[in-house]
Amino acid sequence: MHFFSINVSMAFADAVAAAKDALERQKFSILAEIDMHHILKKGLFVDVRPYLILSACSLPLAYRTIEADDVIGSMLLCDLVVQERKDGFVEISVVDPACTIGAINHVEMISIAEELRLLVQNVMQDIEAAAKISHAA
Repeated sequence: MHFFSINVSMAFADAVAAAKDALERQKFSILAEIDMHHILKKGLFVDVRPYLILSACSLPLAYRTIEADDVIGSMLLCDLVVQERKDGFVEISVVDPACTIGAINHVEMISIAEELRLLVQNVMQDIEAAAKISHAA
């Protein structure tokens, strides 16, 4: 499976804020924030590095997707993972929507996946730009 990934030299909280800002600039709605660090610590009593999942959705594209194929719900979300690496960097990654939604042999779905791919690429570019500004400051 193909995904987009960047490593940024930012504090974890700053990387999360940059990711949220980038999602909002590209008109994504953040539907859930899943703190895997906290969940694993509470449920399994293990201490893992900071690892957050931002479950986001482009509402206009979600609507078009449901209209085109109403059983597609499990593929509508873009889960952006923000995780602190051992080397001090923060990695931000997201699955390429063309590998999930675009894999369905349906003309409208392929079109939606391509539009979503461009939005996701813009999100990643926005985060990289924010990291460069943060690093220069």
